[in-house]
Order: sequence, then C-alpha cells, then structure tokens
Amino acid sequence: MDIEQNINRIHQKIDAALRKANRANENVTLVGATKTVDPETIQEAISYGLQDIGENRVQEMMAKYDRINGAKWHIIGTLQRNKVKYVIDKVAMIQSLASLPLAREINHRAQKIGRVMPVLVQVNPANEKSKSGLPTEEVAPFIESIFNLKNIKVMGLMMIAPYAENPESVRPYFSITKQLFDEVRQCHYPHTDMQYLSMGMSNDFETAIEEGSNMVRIGTALFGKRRTKEWQENS
Repeated sequence: MDIEQNINRIHQKIDAALRKANRANENVTLVGATKTVDPETIQEAISYGLQDIGENRVQEMMAKYDRINGAKWHIIGTLQRNKVKYVIDKVAMIQSLASLPLAREINHRAQKIGRVMPVLVQVNPANEKSKSGLPTEEVAPFIESIFNLKNIKVMGLMMIAPYAENPESVRPYFSITKQLFDEVRQCHYPHTDMQYLSMGMSNDFETAIEEGSNMVRIGTALFGKRRTKEWQENS
C-alpha cells in the first residue's frame, strides 16, 4: 500500500471534481478517517501532508493520541456525553453534534477549560434509522436552541449519505444538505460561522464535492480496506 500515492490520487480527484463544479479556486479539507488504522500508518500519512484525522471512537482515539504528532483531531462518529471530558482539550472539531444534551455537555466541558469548541451539526437527510443526525427540518430549530451555549461555535454541517454502489443515486442527499447549509448561513445566527460542509467518503466524495462539499472524510481510499480487528490487538 502506497500512502503517498493514495493521497496524491485523492487530491487529483478532488481537484477534478472542483473543476467540474466550477469551483477551481476553492479548497477542500481532506480528513483521514482512521478507524482501525495503526498509529504508524497514520503518522506516515501525516509525513506526506495529511493534516486532519478523524476518529469514530473516543477509546481508540485516546489509545493513539500520544503516539501521533502533527495532526488536527476530529471526532466524526457518535459521541457519548460521558466521553466528552476526554476529548474536549484534544480535538480541533466535533463533527457529530445532533442533540441538545450533548451540546450542553460540550459547552460545559469547554467552559471549564476556557475554550470555544468548533462543532458541526450532523444531518440525516435520508432519515436512516441506522445513522445519527437530525432530519433536515430540525436543523435550524436545533441551532436556534443552542444560541445561549457560548462555548460552542457551529461551524457548519456534516452528513453521511446512504451507501450506494453508484454515487449518482445519493446525489440528491448532497444537494439537499448543501441547500440547507446555504439557508442556515444566510440566517447569520449568533455563535455560528458556517464555513464547513463535511460531506463525502471514499465511495462518493467526488459527487459530494460537485454538490458543494468542502470537507471530505476518507478512509478506505487512503488507508486501504478497514481491518476486521482493532489495531490494538496486533500492536
């Protein structure tokens, strides 16, 4: 597996998708999705220019944290309230905010250490029961409900499209989320700075970019197929 080649190939595809969407002068943030990836491989990717990495599970992130240098950490999986205290001083962004109790806990923990935590509100435009996230119609009311939480800053939206062999079949979900993103941004809500639209994974990121994504979360295309066992078992 050639990590450098994979990173270069992903960036080439990102650039091509931006050109196709007439967004050639814009940037897309590549977040390496590192679930089950060992620290040495992650560090190799960082040496080739990867700056942002995303973990699904707090326990796995904590096991890797001291073994990796030079990365911005993102929580991209469901975050339990009782785990917030472990990551509040370590992550650059929490991408999976979708409930008021979690928002309050993040705000409480961030206030205690004197920081404002950047978050993305997770949207579930397909209303899949197997995925977290708010229905599209609940996103604006939810953001309005957390105005008073001054140690949280909503920086945009995140969504996970239904898996499909043909990315064209999920294009409408990317389009719906981009429209919602634009609507929220035009509201100029307090404690909100809508900069990031985190959409697209290994199988559909080009389509997501064509529809307006400026942050993609890539695992398999970068690191190869996900391992069936946690990396800790073999380290």
